[in-house]
This record gives sequence, C-alpha cells and structure tokens, in this order.
Amino acid sequence: MHDERPGTETDVLVVGGGPAGATASALLARQGYDVTLLERSRFPRYHIGESLLPSLLPLLDLLGAREVIERHGFVRKTGAYYDWGGQEWALRFGGLGRSTEYSFQVVRSEFDQALLDHARAQGARVHEEVTARTVDFRDGRASAAAWTSTDGTGGVIAFRHLVDASGRAGLLSARQLRSRRFHDAFRNVATWGYWHGAARIGAAPDGAICLFSLPDDGWFWAIPLHDGTLSVGLVTDKESFTAARQTLGGTEAVYADRLRQCPALARLLAGADLVTPLRVESDYSYAADRFCGPGWFLAGDAACFLDPLLSTGVHLAMYSGLLAAASIAAAQRQDVTEAEATAFYQGAYRHAYERLLILVGAFYDIHQGRDAHFRRAQTLSHRDQRPLRLDESFLHIVTGVEDLHDAQDDTVARLFAALREPIAGHRKVGLGGHGASLMTPWPTAPDQAVAGLRLVLEPHLGLQRQAD
Repeated sequence: MHDERPGTETDVLVVGGGPAGATASALLARQGYDVTLLERSRFPRYHIGESLLPSLLPLLDLLGAREVIERHGFVRKTGAYYDWGGQEWALRFGGLGRSTEYSFQVVRSEFDQALLDHARAQGARVHEEVTARTVDFRDGRASAAAWTSTDGTGGVIAFRHLVDASGRAGLLSARQLRSRRFHDAFRNVATWGYWHGAARIGAAPDGAICLFSLPDDGWFWAIPLHDGTLSVGLVTDKESFTAARQTLGGTEAVYADRLRQCPALARLLAGADLVTPLRVESDYSYAADRFCGPGWFLAGDAACFLDPLLSTGVHLAMYSGLLAAASIAAAQRQDVTEAEATAFYQGAYRHAYERLLILVGAFYDIHQGRDAHFRRAQTLSHRDQRPLRLDESFLHIVTGVEDLHDAQDDTVARLFAALREPIAGHRKVGLGGHGASLMTPWPTAPDQAVAGLRLVLEPHLGLQRQAD
C-alpha cells in the first residue's frame, strides 16, 4: 500500500480506483509503465452496479485477475429472468460460447477492492484518500494535476497521459470541461435496498438477475448476493417518482407501493426483511461530448453512463480501461501516433456506448405498451439521436439492416425492428437473443478496425494499423 505522498511526475496518472481505473492501471503497470493512481476514498467503499455481464470474463483473463474473482465466492450468474410486460422468459448464458457461460453477482465494495489490490500487485502506485482537484493544460494538452489528501497535504503531479476514471463526479467532463450531456430519455430515479430471507424463482437460471416491469411507471431488479441478501431496486422516471413521493409521503412509501404493484416480486419478499435503509440515485444517463483529447482519456462513468436495465456499467468501465491502456501503450511505444491512438479510443469507446444505448432503447420500445407512461418516457428523442453515427455503429453488426445511410429518417425504427428478430436458437422474446455481450465485440480483427487501427493483445497490449 502506497500511503506516502504521490511523486511529482509519472508516465500515467489514473484518477479513480474503480473498475475503469483499476483495469487501466493494472494493464499499463504490468507492461512496465510508471502508473500512479489517486483514489479519493479508502477502499472498500460502497457502490451500486452489482450484476456483471459475461463479457467481463475475457477482460478478467487479460488482467490475470479471473482466479482472484473466482476464489472470492461471489454468486455465479448463469442468466437472467424477465417478468416483463405480460411475458416471462429466462435467458441462459450457456449459448454464448464456452468462455462466457456465466458471470457474477458481486458486492461491489469487495469486487472493486479485489481489482484495486490486483492493480497494486501489478506495480501501480495506489494512493487512497487523495483527491485530484484540477488538471492543468499546457498548450492545449493535459500535463499535470493538483491533488490534496485527507491528511491536509497537497501537491502537483506531472504526467504524460491522464486516465480520468473519476466516475459520476467527472473531474474533467462534469467539473472542468463541462462537456457532459444528459439524455432526454433514461432520466430516471433508482431506489433500492437489501433484503434477507427472500425466496427464489424456480424458473430462473441459477444466480440470475430477475427483472420485473410495472404496469405504468418503472421496473424492479432483484440480484442475489453471496452475503445472503437480495438487492432489490426500483427504477422509474423522474416525473413519476417526484409526483408519487409527494402523493404517498416519501421514498419508502413509493418503494412499498410499487412492490405491491409487482405480485411476482412481492411473493419472493413475503417472508423477507428489508435490512438496510433505502438508497436513491437520479439522472444517471449521460455522455461527454468527447471521450478523449491531447494527453487525456475519460473512462467508465466519467465518460458516459446508461440506464441500468442491461447491467452495462461495469462492462463499459473495464472495456474503456482496456481501450485506454492499449491506446496509451501504443502511443508511448510510437507504434502509432498519439493522434491515431486518440481517434481509435474515441471511435471504439463511442461505438460500444452507442450500441448499448440503442439496445436499451430497443428493449423499452419493444415493451412499450399502450398505457405504460414509463416505457414511453424512455424513447430516444431526436436530440438524443442526432449525435449517433448509426450507420457506422450498426451496419456490420445487426443482421438484415442494410443501407442505413440511405434511410436516416427511420434508422432507429429499422434498427429496433431488426433487433426484434431472434438470433438463431433463441426464443422470440425480449431482444430476440441480442444480448449486450454480443453487441460489444473487441475490435481485434482487421475488418473491425476503428479509425484504421485494431486492438492487439499479443505479444503485448497495443494497437496496430489495419494494413499491418
């Protein structure tokens, strides 16, 4: 543990010790770069985002951290169960390929601690309870950061590259550059707590996340955790939540009322006890205008965050940590120019985010329902759609959708229609088998190149020009 003062210079400064920062730090430190990580909290610290996607398994393998997570005892998640809009179905991960047959339901304080400890073990200099305050730009390039510690000390650290993984706090995007834009859709409120003694749904896959829609204004998640509790969260739009809280007399009353409107979940909790206070978060769907620039990369929630429906938060965090590490390493070795590396990062991360944005929007659209105000409120507005390069993001990954650039007026509708059609071997429900893991392939093949570059994993992590 590095509790001494941070140094005055480093190759890479990482701000934030969550999954994005820990991933980038571990991957760069194990390649021999001098990495300094500043984390404002003392781990372990509480965090929401407990249901992980199978797409994280290859990332954990690349980090060399899979065995650590396997040994910890987290609930093994083999699928998902939906009780949604009058339909019930189970999604089992076994059909996705042998390496991605499961994922984990995690207590995030323990999962994040394990990843941060792994980054430390790879050689990253980790400083907890140290907050990065401001970033200094010299000639338009990020070059140094001022920091303060809880012991009252402070200083400035110079760097060649910055990975801003500061989460919702958004050191650059929310505070300094002010480049964060909230979506018109997915402006929701989540309210959740932890129950002990809950029953389980027999039809659900082992360790599955269970999702339950409400008739008009939202949905519930139910996530089994290895400490014996069930995380149960209500997601609803801001307008409905505010009105219901005023009418019913508070957050607890809204939560209880909506549980009564969800008989299947209420039955699971009939013999259970709510053992924690309720927590509330709001306005958590946004994206920065740019994800990188000269000397800096935004990773994880510092760059963007989506509706929690498809559990994409930790996936985007760790995936962006991988992309940032590869981009920095390639630029440092001069395998590619820094301009090429940032163009790759911007394109690859933006494409992953846009794919998942459309996937979430499609799910709500498919299950909109004539009288469901909540599902209507999750419709992507024209303002949301304008910045999306839909032809680039989807032309080659959604089967049967052709010439999107010739149909700009109804591109989203055509994509949603295509996503309704099932992938071979999947039931025609939900998204027809178009899971989040299938929609975010790593750009490692020549035909998946972004900005003329592709991701390479061997003999070392980096980028390679498409023609090489």
